[in-house]
Formats: sequence, structure tokens, C-alpha cells
Amino acid sequence: MSEAAEQINAAATRDGAGTREQAPPRRLALEDLHLRAGARMSERDGWLVPASYGDAAAEYEAVRGAGGAGLIDLSPRGRVGASGREAVQFLNGLVTNDVKALAPGAWVLAALPNPQGRLLAFARVLRPGEEESFILDTEPATRETVFRSLERFTLAGDFRVRDLSDETAQLSLQGARASGIVRALLGQEIANLERGRAALARWRESEGVTVARATHTGEDGFDLFAGAAAARELWEAIAHAGALPVGYDALEVLRVEAGVPRYGVDVTDANVVSEAGLDEAVSYTKGCYVGQEIIARIHWRGHVAKRLAGLVLEGDGRGAFADEDGEAVTRNGVGVGAKITNADASREIGRVTSSAFSPRLGRRIALAVVKYDFLAPGTEVLIEGEGGARRARVASLPLVRGGWRAGGEASS
Repeated sequence: MSEAAEQINAAATRDGAGTREQAPPRRLALEDLHLRAGARMSERDGWLVPASYGDAAAEYEAVRGAGGAGLIDLSPRGRVGASGREAVQFLNGLVTNDVKALAPGAWVLAALPNPQGRLLAFARVLRPGEEESFILDTEPATRETVFRSLERFTLAGDFRVRDLSDETAQLSLQGARASGIVRALLGQEIANLERGRAALARWRESEGVTVARATHTGEDGFDLFAGAAAARELWEAIAHAGALPVGYDALEVLRVEAGVPRYGVDVTDANVVSEAGLDEAVSYTKGCYVGQEIIARIHWRGHVAKRLAGLVLEGDGRGAFADEDGEAVTRNGVGVGAKITNADASREIGRVTSSAFSPRLGRRIALAVVKYDFLAPGTEVLIEGEGGARRARVASLPLVRGGWRAGGEASS
């Protein structure tokens, strides 16, 4: 084992969960633009974000529909820069995917595990240019974890880490028209980026914009990373080009349909990485990293004891995006944390982690961590809910296949 790998393992073993004091919600750099567009703001992950711009159903359709595009402010996500001659070596020892094989102009999804193989964070590792310089894009709930996990190794070699979150903004353009809008604003070369690719683009007189072709919804999309001033100009230009601002109520429904786990909700550090169901985040051939032995052992022995899965409830599941108090649809109907049993209610087999009404399927749907023996699509289960148990069937993820995955909708 290399000296860097030994230092990584030793520090990871000492890593603790940490505590966070209650603080006022943070505010977005583009908050005034959201309010001007009619946003109703709500708190999420310690941030005030746009819940809706007045019509969450239209916002949903702008992304999921055949001819639209939705514009989302994802600036609460964490963006951590890593660079230096030994950046590849250190990153490769900390995350589950193969950073050494990451070509310039590409990105990969990876997990940050602890020595027991349990999940600390998911992050996309971007390498926009030729130099050994990377951006780790992670969820708001795991921003500090990712930054501190990397920062502790900056004295151990030529490895520099910087939290870019407060000095940058992150916009996401999702939907069928996304590539056309990007083409009009940033040029043909950027619009032609393949999935899993990233590039630096020029935007007016700005210092440049990092663009990654990526999805958060199951639809085609592009993420744009820029300084606050450039992000402001980009937001206004993209909206003027026809993209509809999309709030977090609609985004949550799109996320659940797409089967994208949310840290702290669907998965936590109580889950082994493999239980999240994001197999593309793990390389089983790259060699040693923190938690690798346990993750590899589970993989080669066949399966985990439980795993994130989809559920489609029986009945018409009529619902709205929010109730009169503005409570998101994910908290209505089927409670988060609701117990799941087998069809005759004789055995508990899992718990609901997220729930939403799917306009595409016309049913209430859920994400849930389910025991392995009940993961087969079509398996009948019971979910505790308001007014008694509700019948559901296990379904493969994603529950709705958008433009990112050809082949139409998927249910049980």
C-alpha cells in the first residue's frame, strides 16, 4: 500500500460524524431573480430555495414534457475543488470510482465511504480540462463532509483543496429543449457534449463557465458552474430563451420518478454504499481505497441484504404538488418512514424513504429500502399509510424513464 493510501486509511478511521449547530437558513445569490419570477421560498437543507414559481405542475411538465426545458438553481449543492500533482492519487484513495482513468473533459459519479464501507457522500468528480484539477459536486447535506474529508490530506503531499461553493453558483437546464438552448447561448461544441462529459465554455466577458452534460431528473440536461455575476446573466439569458424556472417541489417529484437517492433522506451513513443502488459509482477493478474491502466482498458474494427500490401504489393516487399550507407532496399520502411488509403483513421488509404523486404514471410512487428477497419487480407489498395499509408493487428504478434513458416509462 502506498504512503498516501496509508494516510488516507488512518485518517478515515478517525473520522467522526460531527454535529452542526442550528443556524438561520442561507440565502441564494440569485434570490432576487427568483422572487421577481414569483417564487415562493421555503427552507431545505439549511437554505431558502424556490419551492415553486406559482404552478408546480407546469414546472414539472417543462422538464418531463416533450418540448420544454426547465431551469433550476442548484447553488446549495457543494462544489469542492481539488488540484495538485498528487490529486489523482489522493482522490483515488478516497472515492469508489476510478479517478486515475478519468480523462480530461469527463466526469464520473463516485461515493465517499468510511472504512466500514458505509456511505458518507455521493459526488460527481469532474475533470473539465487537461490539468490535474477537479471539481467534486455533491449534495448540500454532504458539502462539509466532502470538503473536510479531502482537506485533511493537503499537508501530506502536493494536494490542494478549496471550497468553491460560496464563490460560485450552479444552474441546471433539464428537458428536451436543453441542448437547443445551450447551442444558442454557448455554441454547437458545448451543445454536442456527450453524456458524462464536461468542458469549459466562454460566456460573454466572464471568466468562463464549466458545463457538464448531466441529469438530475432522468431527462437530458446540462449543469453550468459559474461565478455569481456570470450565473446571473446566464439565468436571465436561459429564461429569455424559453426555459421555465423550476422550483424544488417539482424537482422532488422528478427526482423520485427518476429514482435518484437523496442523502439524509433515502440513504445515510447507516447504509453500505452498495445499498444505494448506484452501481455506476463504484469501480471493482481500480484497487485500494477506503472501505474497498467490504464493498468488494459484498459485490463478489452476490448481493446486499437490502437495497433502494421503487414502489408503485395501487389505486389512482390522485394528488397535488403541495397542500394549502405549502407542504410538499412527498409528505402526503404515504408517510416517509412508513413500514413496508410482505403481502400478508406477516413480516416487515423495509421502510419508505421518499414518496410523491407521479403525474406520468397517474399513481403515487415511493422510494424505499427493501430487503433483498422482495426486490423482484412486481412483488406485492403492503405500506402503512393514512387510513390503513395500502397495496403496492415493487418496481425497477427509474420509475419513469425520461429522455436520458431511451425506452419510455417503467413501472411494475
